[in-house]
Amino acid sequence: MSLVRLNIKGISYSQTQNGAYALILNEVDGDRKLPIVIGAFEAQSIAIALEKEIRPPRPLTHDLFKNFADRFDIVVKQVIIHKLVDGVFYSSLICERDKIEEIIDARTSDAIALALRFNAPIFTYKNILDKAGIYLKVNPKKEGEEDEEDSVLVDDFIAEELETGTTKNIYKSKTLDELHNLLDEAVANEDYEKAAKIRDEISKR
Repeated sequence: MSLVRLNIKGISYSQTQNGAYALILNEVDGDRKLPIVIGAFEAQSIAIALEKEIRPPRPLTHDLFKNFADRFDIVVKQVIIHKLVDGVFYSSLICERDKIEEIIDARTSDAIALALRFNAPIFTYKNILDKAGIYLKVNPKKEGEEDEEDSVLVDDFIAEELETGTTKNIYKSKTLDELHNLLDEAVANEDYEKAAKIRDEISKR
């Protein structure tokens, strides 16, 4: 499968979905965008990395990871968004130490926050872009009618993604105690994809 390189187009905040952000990735040699719904913390971390002049007084979690990696001569060479299941993107960090490569599983928002800090390229597979890529205009810094239309497009996308994620979510009707028990069980069984979905549902609560 062929890889497609992506650039970060920007981050759009939903005017209708409180606390929801869409990270917009753009294919380098094309016009398609790959929007990914992310949380507020990840959006802040990515935004700080994009704005080179902003330096938090203390290291954020992703800055700490970068400092730790630098200390032990670990380099993130690239990020690959390698899978899309039920609207959830799965990513890998391709790391290198002493000329030995390791592949580490990561949430896409975390992977991109780290890619920015390591100046590492971001890729996805062509079939994922064919499936999830859309043509979306995003002009977050402009004012006027066009910007409003773009905001509506982003809001519609985020609302659709969130609705899809919750209506198909079999854990929606579970109590928090039941979710925590299911999470412990999934981790014990090493079913980490299931654990990630349960963790996301707990986070939404």
